[in-house]
Amino acid sequence: MVPRSSKLMRNESKDESTESEIVTDISPIIDSLKEALESSNKTQLQKKVMEIAQTTGESLRQSGVSYLPLRKDLDQILESKTLERARYYTKRLLKSLTESKTNGINDINLYRWKEYDEILTDSLWTFDKRDTSGGHLGWYWGNFVPQIPHQIFLRFTKKGDWVLDPFAGSGTTLIEGLRLGRNTIGVDINKETIKRAASLIKSETNVFGTRSVLKNGDSTKISFEDLCKRSGASQVQLVMMHPPYHDIIKFSKNSKDLSNTNSIGKFLQGFGQVVKRTYPVLQDGRYLVLVAGDKYQNGEWIPLGFYLMEEVIKNGYKLTGIIAKNFEDTRAKREQKKLWRYRALVGGFYVFKHEYIFIFKKQNEKDSGADRV
Repeated sequence: MVPRSSKLMRNESKDESTESEIVTDISPIIDSLKEALESSNKTQLQKKVMEIAQTTGESLRQSGVSYLPLRKDLDQILESKTLERARYYTKRLLKSLTESKTNGINDINLYRWKEYDEILTDSLWTFDKRDTSGGHLGWYWGNFVPQIPHQIFLRFTKKGDWVLDPFAGSGTTLIEGLRLGRNTIGVDINKETIKRAASLIKSETNVFGTRSVLKNGDSTKISFEDLCKRSGASQVQLVMMHPPYHDIIKFSKNSKDLSNTNSIGKFLQGFGQVVKRTYPVLQDGRYLVLVAGDKYQNGEWIPLGFYLMEEVIKNGYKLTGIIAKNFEDTRAKREQKKLWRYRALVGGFYVFKHEYIFIFKKQNEKDSGADRV
């Protein structure tokens, strides 16, 4: 069963930053729909549904908001040509308000799928600017936009699940975990980055009472099994990876930092070790998400993202999706768009404005074990 209080309405403003939601008690709607189903003819049923629409609509107009899918569902009942069809739509609406159906890996109620406008399902994501609210300050050069873990958490985890990030950086994954009620474990090799990230994570309000564990360490050598046990997790339900793009950005002076490897081969070897070490702690049937980009060097486009993709597949994962993420407001090119355009015209290359988000599913040990390297 779902709670009798649910988000049904949203401000129609096109600006997401000013978008507001209210929560209204839907128990009167549920009771009225049950009464409508007792009607002996289509006119009586639709009259009762019209009363629901008018009463709810007036309360919403007074609040300055408008209907979400509820209005469309009510209209569908009102437009029905037969009693049988009107009852079918009424039962379906009632079911969506009183029951829950999920796919087992997230909290999305599939009976109310129309309400999840926020969740992206296309393979092209475009973000005009990064979320800089709260701890998401964007101070760390090379961190990914918070909208990515936000979307991934909603699709591939439930509240209370555990998420592991072996390249925690500025703590973006952990901060978003706090906001959405996911327990998180983050590891990063840079001590100074860890210190500041810990401070920002601590400043976030922990509404759901979840855990955030942040550790300084080398993800190519650390025992994630021991770390998970010490953190209170037998396994994790999602592995979130945003590794360096080889040597494009030097994240530390530590020689063990993957951004300091002297060849792509060694970089990929080190990344493969991280994938291999995280594999045992990820629950079977759950997902690893890799955010990666390519690099351009000496006049050559190097498909680094796809090299990293192959490393994950080698370790027993099945690729289930590739998303291209376009981000307009990059820190490196923010004030130099015209200059980069000129460089592109001179050099015969295309300006990087995209990254890849690779979605992998861990298969059962008995099905994938023979394929692992």
